[in-house]
Amino acid sequence: MATQLAAAEAGADIIDAAMDPMSGGTSQPNLGTLCEMLRGTVRDPGLPRQNLDEIANYWEQARAHYKMFESASISGSSDVYLHEMPGGQFTNLKAQARALGVGARWPLVVQRYSEVNDMFGNIVKVTPSSKVVGDLAIYMVTNNLTPEDVLDLERDIAFPDSVVSLMRGELGQPVNPFPKALQDKVLRGEKPLGGRPGALLKPIDLEATRQKIAAELAVDHIHDEDLAAYLMYPRVFMDYAKARQEFGPVTELPTPIFFWGPEEGQEFFVDLEKGQRLYIRYLATSDPDRKGQRTVFFELNGQPRNAVVQDRSAVALEAVRSKATGKGQTGAPMPGTITSVAVKLGDQVTKGDALLGIEAMKMETTLFAEWSGQVQDITVKPGDQVDVGDLLVTVTDG
Repeated sequence: MATQLAAAEAGADIIDAAMDPMSGGTSQPNLGTLCEMLRGTVRDPGLPRQNLDEIANYWEQARAHYKMFESASISGSSDVYLHEMPGGQFTNLKAQARALGVGARWPLVVQRYSEVNDMFGNIVKVTPSSKVVGDLAIYMVTNNLTPEDVLDLERDIAFPDSVVSLMRGELGQPVNPFPKALQDKVLRGEKPLGGRPGALLKPIDLEATRQKIAAELAVDHIHDEDLAAYLMYPRVFMDYAKARQEFGPVTELPTPIFFWGPEEGQEFFVDLEKGQRLYIRYLATSDPDRKGQRTVFFELNGQPRNAVVQDRSAVALEAVRSKATGKGQTGAPMPGTITSVAVKLGDQVTKGDALLGIEAMKMETTLFAEWSGQVQDITVKPGDQVDVGDLLVTVTDG
C-alpha cells in the first residue's frame, strides 16, 4: 500500500488493487482502503464508497464458495524479497508442492526457486516464465537435487518440458542470454531458436482445424471460443471437451453444489437455458457393491431416478509398484500421471532417446534413456498413476 501511495504521489495514472475481500496475502492491496486514503486529494480516483461496498459484499459471498482452493496464506510474507515470486505464482506453487507431497518442505522450495532464478540468469518472472522457475524448483526438491547437481555436465537430468521450452527460446529471448552451459545441457545438443518465436509458427488453416476437432468430438460445430482454446492448449481443451460430453453442462450447476455436492434431502435447480429449469432433489446413496460402484437415488422434476457411479475411494488400492533400484531401470522422478510411452518391448534405444512422458500438476517431463540397449520391460501405460521412484522402463545393456 505504501508503494502504491508513493506511486500515486509520483503521478502514476494506473494502479492495480483488489476488491476488499480478495485483497491482501498474495493478492493486491485493498482497493477500498486505497480509495479512502486518496479521497479528497488531487489523486482521488472518484470511486463511490457505496458502489465499492456493494461489489465487495458480492465477492465476500463468492469467495466462500472457493475456500477449498485457498492458498492458506493468511498474511503477507517478507520472504518475497528472497524468491521474488509473483503473487499468483506463489499460491499456485504452494498448491503444487502440497499435491506432490513436498508441502512440508516449502522453505526449501522457496530457496530452490531463488537458486533456479539465478541459474537462469535472473529472468523476468511473469506467467509463464515464473511457472518454469517453479517447475524446476519443485523437480529439484522432489528429486533431492542441488544447484550443483543441475549444473554438473556429467549428471543426466530429465528436465521438465517447460524448462526445455524456455531454453529453446519458445517464450522469447531474455534481456541477457541464458547461461550457455545450462542451456546446452537442457537442450541436449539441439540448437535454440532465434528471434521472436511467434514469427516461426507455421500458418494454420482455422476452418480445417475446426472440422478436425468437430470430427474427433463427433459434434456438428465448434465455436470460436472453443477453437481458440484448442489452438492454445490442445490437450487440455480435448480433456475438457470430452469431460463436458460425458457429464453434461456442469458449468450450470450452482457453485457450492459443484464443489461440495448436495446434502441428503436437499433440492436445488439448474437453468439449462431460458425457460428450461431442472429441479433436482438428492435422496440417498447406496453402499458400494463388489465393483466399487454406488447407486445414487434422486428426484428429477419430481420423478424418482437413480444413477450408478464409480466410487474411486471404495475400490481396492492399486498394487504397489516395484521401485527402480539398478542400472537399466528408469524410475519416476515425481508422483504423477503417465501421458505417453514412446517405446515398445524389444525396441533398441540409444542414450538420450525419449522413453515416456509424465505429468503432475501441469508440470510435464519427458524421460530419456540414460544408456543404450534393448527395452526389456515396460510397467506402465498412458493414464497410469505413479509415485516417486516407481519402476517404469527397463533397458538391458547393449
